[in-house]
Amino acid sequence: MAHPPRQMKLGAFLYPTGHHVAAWRHPNAQADAGVNFAHYAEVARKAEAAKFDLVFLADSAGVRGNDLPALSRTATRYVAQFEPITLLSALSAVTERIGLVATASTTYNEPFHIARKFASLDHLSGGRAGWNLVTSSNEAEAQNFSRDAHPAHADRYERAREFAEVVRGLWDTWEDDAFPRDKDSGIYFEPEKLHILDHKGPHFQVRGPLNVARPPQGHPVVVQAGASDAGKELAAETAEVIFTATPTLAEAQAFYGDVKGRLAKYGRSPDDLKILPGVFPVVGRTEAEAREKFEQLQALIHPVVGLSLLSHLSAGVDLSAYPLDGPLPELPATNASKSRQQLVIDLARRDGLTIRQLYLRVAGARGHWQVVGTPEQIVDQLEDRFVNGGADGFNIMPPYLPGGLDDFIELVIPELRRRGLFRTEYEGRTLRENLGLKRPAHRAWSRAPSVQAAE
Repeated sequence: MAHPPRQMKLGAFLYPTGHHVAAWRHPNAQADAGVNFAHYAEVARKAEAAKFDLVFLADSAGVRGNDLPALSRTATRYVAQFEPITLLSALSAVTERIGLVATASTTYNEPFHIARKFASLDHLSGGRAGWNLVTSSNEAEAQNFSRDAHPAHADRYERAREFAEVVRGLWDTWEDDAFPRDKDSGIYFEPEKLHILDHKGPHFQVRGPLNVARPPQGHPVVVQAGASDAGKELAAETAEVIFTATPTLAEAQAFYGDVKGRLAKYGRSPDDLKILPGVFPVVGRTEAEAREKFEQLQALIHPVVGLSLLSHLSAGVDLSAYPLDGPLPELPATNASKSRQQLVIDLARRDGLTIRQLYLRVAGARGHWQVVGTPEQIVDQLEDRFVNGGADGFNIMPPYLPGGLDDFIELVIPELRRRGLFRTEYEGRTLRENLGLKRPAHRAWSRAPSVQAAE
C-alpha cells in the first residue's frame, strides 16, 4: 500500500502586530492588537480557513528590559498583550480545528498549575492544545518572582526536565474512561481508575491527583524551543514539536540531524518529533514588490529601537557606547538565551556586518530565517529545506498583521498546494491527528488509592 506523500506542517506564529520590530507602525497594522480580541479572532480564523496546523503565542512574564526610550517605541517586547492561555481559551470558542499553542515557562510556574491549565484548554478546544515548554530567558522575569536573577542556565534545564515529568504524570491522573457519570448507579468515577502521582524529586513534591479529567489528546502536544545543547537534549526527551531559528540550510540540516539523532536513546522514532523552523516571509507578486514591502518596514525602524533589540539578542550588552558603523564587539557569556546570542554573533562574523547592518538584518526575524520574494521563489526555498533534511514544516512569522499573514495565505499557500506540499483539508479534529503524532497511552504512575486501601 502506497504511503501518502509527505507534506509540510505549518504554524502561524502570532506576535500581536507582527514580527518586524516596527510592525506596529505599518499603515495597515492593527496597532492595538495586543489587547484586541477581535483582531486575534480574525487572524486565527484566517489561519484555520487556510488549514494551518496551529497558531502559536510566545510569552514572557515581564516587560523585557528597562530601556524606556526603546520600549516606548516598540510593540513587540511584551509591553502590553494578553496572557496567552486566557487568550487561547477565548479563541477555542471561535475556532474548530486549528491547534492552539502557548508558551508557559518552567522557571516561574508550578507543574500543577501548568498541567491543570493546559488540560482545561484541551477540553475547551476539543483536543487542540499545545504547551510550549521553555525556561525563562528574560532576566526581568526574575524580579517579578522574588528573585534578583535567574537560576543558572543548567539549573533551569534540570528543573524543566523534572517539571515536564510531573506535568505528564498529572495528565495521567485519570484513565480515559474513569468517569462513567452513571446516574442510575450513582457512580460518578471509578476509584480504581484514579492514579495518585505522589512525586518527590529534587525540585518538586507533588502528590496529585489532578482535578481535571484526562485531556482529549491524552496529553496536550508538548512543544520546545531551546537550541542550546541542554535545550536539544530536553527536546529529544520531552518534545513533540520544536520551534527553532536556523537561518541557513546548513544550520537547519545540522540542527535537524542532531535532534532527531538523539531520539533513539529515549525510545522514540524520528516521526515522534516535528521540527518547524521559524521563517519570516515577505511576499510580493514580483520580486520588486516584495523588496518594496520589506524596505517600507525597514524604513520605520527607529535607531534606538534597532540598537536595543540587538542589545537584547546579544545578551543584554549595552552597545550604545560602540560606533554604529563599527564591528560587533566581543560579547561576554550569557545566562539568558545562549543559542540566540551565538546566532547573532555568527551572523555578524560570517557576513562582516557592522552594528547598524546587524540590527537592520535582525529587526524583522530576530535571527530566524528571512525570505523576501515571489511565491515561487519562497516556495522553492521552503521546499529545498523540507526535502533536504532541514525541516518537517515551518512556523510562519508574518512581518505585520493582518496583512503579512494575508499575503502568505493568498500567494504562498496555493503554490505549496500546487506542488503537493501542503494539505487541502485537515486530517482530523485534534492537533495530534493533524500533526501526525500518536496519542500517548495512559501510564499508571501508581496504584489507585482504592487498591492500596484494599490491601
